[in-house]
Amino acid sequence: MASKPGILTEWPWTRLGNFKYLVLAPFVVHSIYSFFSMKFFFQGDILYIIILPLLLSRMIHNQMWISLSRYRTAKGNKLIVDKSIEFDQVDRERNWDDHIIFSGLLYYSGYLKMEQVHHWPLWRTDGIILTALIHIGPVEFLYYWFHRALHHHFLYSRYHSHHHSSIVTEPNSAVIHPFAEVVAYYVLFTIPAFVTEFTGTTSIASFVVYTIYIDFMNNLGHCNFELVPKWIFSMFPSLKYLMYTPSYHSLHHTQFRTNYSLFMPMYDYIYGTMDKSSDTLYEKSIERKAEVPDVVHLTHLTTPQSIYHLRLGFASLASKPHDTSKWYLWLMWPITLWSIMITWIYGHTFVIERNLFKDFKLQTWAIPKFRIQYSRQWQRESINNLIEEAIMEADLKGIKVLSLGLLNQDEKLNGNGEVYIRKHPQLKVKVVDGSSLVVAVILNSIPKGTSQVVLQWRSLSKVAYSIALALCQRGIQVITLDEQEYERFKAKFTPDAATNLVLSRSACVSKTWLVDDGLSEDEQLKALEGTSFIPYSPFPPRKARKDCFYFNTPAMICPKHLQNVDSCENWLPRRVMSAWRIAGILHAFEGWKEHECGNTMFDIEKVWKASLDHGFSPLTMASATESRSRI
Repeated sequence: MASKPGILTEWPWTRLGNFKYLVLAPFVVHSIYSFFSMKFFFQGDILYIIILPLLLSRMIHNQMWISLSRYRTAKGNKLIVDKSIEFDQVDRERNWDDHIIFSGLLYYSGYLKMEQVHHWPLWRTDGIILTALIHIGPVEFLYYWFHRALHHHFLYSRYHSHHHSSIVTEPNSAVIHPFAEVVAYYVLFTIPAFVTEFTGTTSIASFVVYTIYIDFMNNLGHCNFELVPKWIFSMFPSLKYLMYTPSYHSLHHTQFRTNYSLFMPMYDYIYGTMDKSSDTLYEKSIERKAEVPDVVHLTHLTTPQSIYHLRLGFASLASKPHDTSKWYLWLMWPITLWSIMITWIYGHTFVIERNLFKDFKLQTWAIPKFRIQYSRQWQRESINNLIEEAIMEADLKGIKVLSLGLLNQDEKLNGNGEVYIRKHPQLKVKVVDGSSLVVAVILNSIPKGTSQVVLQWRSLSKVAYSIALALCQRGIQVITLDEQEYERFKAKFTPDAATNLVLSRSACVSKTWLVDDGLSEDEQLKALEGTSFIPYSPFPPRKARKDCFYFNTPAMICPKHLQNVDSCENWLPRRVMSAWRIAGILHAFEGWKEHECGNTMFDIEKVWKASLDHGFSPLTMASATESRSRI
């Protein structure tokens, strides 16, 4: 929102939320019906029916730019502005698709009100040339002076300041304007259409190509990485007056009083408003190398729809916990299936996020495998090869620590990472499974004064055993409901610790349950009303009770000095990080020289103290609820 919002700031359909697309529904239905009627079938008027595909293609085009921009800026090569993007910017730019809805209303209304636009030819060369000339002349010229006027205090504070709230731009930043400002822009962009219509030279090609050109250049200028190669300007020196670069427009967002041009910098050159550092920033950005992080967190995809929740997917979904599926994602199954095929073909990890923690550079890499694949025996060799390749790549790059997230540190898959350490004993990168911090988080999540807990598990994992042992040593009774589980635990415990291990036939003995993701609905129904389910596994159990409390998977709240946090980690609330991921950061900061994998466990109190010393704070039910309420 602008600092002093003016009239017509809010979009007319804002209050409709995700149902805002319904404003186009009558036109879409009418266009499809009209096309299949006998009149349109014989007359061959296709303009009306191609409006919908054009709108959809514009959305896909913009989303491709958003994903590409986020991927390239996560890698860090050719990055222009190396500053933080936070959740407030993501929320502010959530309505980037409003301008496409507005353009759809204009296209449909224009077609229905203007008889002369019917039966446009597919192609007219003279119309395309005229459109280009009109854009170079009147459109660019008028935009330049209108843009300068928007930077006057009166208009800037009421309208344009909303757009400039994004100093670090993303492609969706390009179209984030108050409604009145967008209306003014569309008046300018319709000038070529009116001129070609008046001269009788218009065509479907000139209309569509000009729309694609505007979208392309808008996204190009706000992508925050330099991709225009040097050789273009070497071969065509005059091109620098007719085509801006991402770094050229980025300076307008950081300096505010320079580089006002739309897409063609020639008017900045003519009127002396070109930023003198434009060429220097271009050279610096185009030569910037990919970033080498200090710490890497290795995760993987979860569900087929999780691609939309990645930071490289839909920004609005990535900024919220991945706890429920949106109804409209089921309509996108063709794209989802296509993405599944790509992940099956693409056999390498990819960067999905970069952060800065004090002076340490962090990256998150994802393995192109889904959770269901981790449960398939025939997929394990392939998954282990991908994890091993990621570890070796990290070692080659000189990365200090690689932490294993989600199922990448599964005991059945790779022995909590021990397989890789045994195979490559000379590794310099430290492999961390995060078990020690996970245990510390769980122990500190149990309410004070608790005298007994129910511990449920599918297999005797390293974390489950360490939790049970620590509780028994503290004098807290650990209740198991299965005799075989009880005997396996008891065999590993010392006689003193085993005295606090209890076998019970009834689940109604404690309101504190420590569970893994295999907790069944039947097991949950056995619990007392008001029971707290505290998961110790990377995946949360399915919720079956409304009268019980479900904690998050082991995690902590991030300190303020963790920068560039604009997406949620899977199902966790905003600015909350999993214990497995935090463990890698602590390992690097503390300079610990050992691997934490296999059966190795660090001092739990030492790890917990280190997390608090570096600014991480416990995640309680109250803090998690408060974080979700802000979304």
